[in-house]
Amino acid sequence: MFLRKIAAATVFAGLMGSASFAADCGPEGQSIRILASDFPAIHAVAGAAEANCGGAAAEFSTNHTTEARQIMNAALTPNPSEYTSVILANATLTQLMNDGLVRPLNDLVEKYKDNIPPNLLITIDGNVMAVAFMANSQHLFSRTDILEQAGVDGIPSSYEEVIEAAEKIRAAGIMEHPLVMNLQTGWNVGEVFNMIYLGHGGEFFTPGSAEPSINNEKGLAALETMKALVEYAHPDHLTHASNETQGLWESGQAALGIMWGSRGAAMLDDEGSSDEVTSNTVLSAAPTVGGGSTPAATLWWDGIAIAANVSDEEAEATFAALVSGLTPDMVAANNDDAVWLLDGFTPGPAAAGVAATAQGGAKPYPMIPQMGLLHAALGSELTDFLKGDESAEQALADVESAYRTSAKEAGFLQ
Repeated sequence: MFLRKIAAATVFAGLMGSASFAADCGPEGQSIRILASDFPAIHAVAGAAEANCGGAAAEFSTNHTTEARQIMNAALTPNPSEYTSVILANATLTQLMNDGLVRPLNDLVEKYKDNIPPNLLITIDGNVMAVAFMANSQHLFSRTDILEQAGVDGIPSSYEEVIEAAEKIRAAGIMEHPLVMNLQTGWNVGEVFNMIYLGHGGEFFTPGSAEPSINNEKGLAALETMKALVEYAHPDHLTHASNETQGLWESGQAALGIMWGSRGAAMLDDEGSSDEVTSNTVLSAAPTVGGGSTPAATLWWDGIAIAANVSDEEAEATFAALVSGLTPDMVAANNDDAVWLLDGFTPGPAAAGVAATAQGGAKPYPMIPQMGLLHAALGSELTDFLKGDESAEQALADVESAYRTSAKEAGFLQ
């Protein structure tokens, strides 16, 4: 087990260059099996890898699923594992490293270094454990036409202003539920707390330990903010993740949203929505909260990791194929699908929210191994509070109790 943090500068320092190259696909005749989330940027990377190197492989398959986070540990545990690679993010790398399911990439990076800008390397204790290719964050989406109709002066910059704007929209009779957020019970609820708690300046653990530190004034303030927000959210908000919030936005049923930047391009295009919605949708930084100046958000990177329980030949072929897709040509063809950390990226309207959130100093999601256990406890224990069935104090006490139980089982606490 390890206790690490990744510096924001490592991944979010800026957009960097890479040399153009012909695809080097590594050992031929191997099986390449990729597990990945289901959104456009991931499809673009995996698709470029298959186009470049699928012909040299005995098998090339990609499972794009919204359940990737839930199944990856089980899928990589057998030997050989079900997949040779997982395209993952901050928290899920830690989740897999805790169980020893991904391999150090130092030798592969050295062999294919001409294809990989050094600033993309996610290095922990001297070992390269992943290669990042995009940044992401949840931030504010606004319908400027509806804000204007409700008499809201400009785009909200704080959660307090978001709540005030939502009340004006409701009071004007425009929408009863103008706000959408990813508040599905489980991981999504936990992440909303994380963002707002960090915005209040909170720390998740007692410094230098795995002892939880959220049942405090800042934790209570974060829950008060969440409770105020859900008053303006759709009645089924506890079932809403990205697909549901995107659908509500595209159908014109929301005017304010806290959603992932990786959904921005899909919400600004001409598919599944209307010109009235897309032409008035503006992406901006995550709101601040409680008088703070830092966006209440967590910064994320997505990148490539290679399974530990596969042959060295499969590992190399998979790595070579995936890094072969990280090219300016791939970026040019999919420019608006992500905030790419790759040469050739031209920031556009779809990237504005993530870029502004990063520039505002938002913190990266904590890459410490016990964070996943705390996140899970938050996701399971905060629902009763949001439903009005228990107090904020009791909810946070329940979170810390549930976390301590799992942390002791995992060896983080005595």
